[in-house]
Amino acid sequence: MPLFTQDARGVRATLGLFLRAAFQPPRREVCTTLDGISFSLQAGDRLAVVGRNGAGKSTLLKVLVGAYPPTRGHVEICGSRQALLNLSLGFNQEATVVENIMLRGIAMGLRSQQASAVIDEVLDFAELTEKAGHRLRTLSAGQRMRLGFALATAVQHEILIMDEWIGTGDAGFVAKARDRIRSRVNNARIVVLASHNFQLIKDVCNVAMLLEAGRSLAYGPVEVVLRQYETLLREAASGADSDGRGQ
Repeated sequence: MPLFTQDARGVRATLGLFLRAAFQPPRREVCTTLDGISFSLQAGDRLAVVGRNGAGKSTLLKVLVGAYPPTRGHVEICGSRQALLNLSLGFNQEATVVENIMLRGIAMGLRSQQASAVIDEVLDFAELTEKAGHRLRTLSAGQRMRLGFALATAVQHEILIMDEWIGTGDAGFVAKARDRIRSRVNNARIVVLASHNFQLIKDVCNVAMLLEAGRSLAYGPVEVVLRQYETLLREAASGADSDGRGQ
């Protein structure tokens, strides 16, 4: 994956930042964020992707949805994908709510007729029918979240790729959002879920992958992989405590 880096600047050097910006462009370097990841899922599989922050969970999901093409190897996906990652991604702040449903729906892979057909259902589920003609920038953060979720889950797909489980917002909306997620999970052929919630993983998934520093440390039954993850967390905590006492 390409990363853009810049030399560190002191306080005095920062004063000339705007003058030098055009003459000192950031360097483009390549960073390996995932390495040696290999797995195969069949119909009925629910995969939990676990690991500490920065382990590569979100990056793996973005590879699976096609946002990041792999630089080595390949990803083969048979079936339509539904991604519940960044629910606000792809919205136009100056367009109306209805226009955003059309624009983002098409960007998600829906045909224009499909996107048009789900407008009323999305507005109703998001509780935004009265805001249909309002510009997106006039909506609150919570209203935009509801709109993104309602649109992302408006159509059932064969493969569901999720980063955590919705748990914030108005209690009434969260309850019906959880019901919809359960429905989408139950009716999907394959589910991939990145989460830190052990109980949720045990309830939903039948197989798990443990990531650390972009590599797979374990892959197999949920209970087995979660035990290995717990061991990793204990060892990391023990190492941090030792470093703290030694300073």
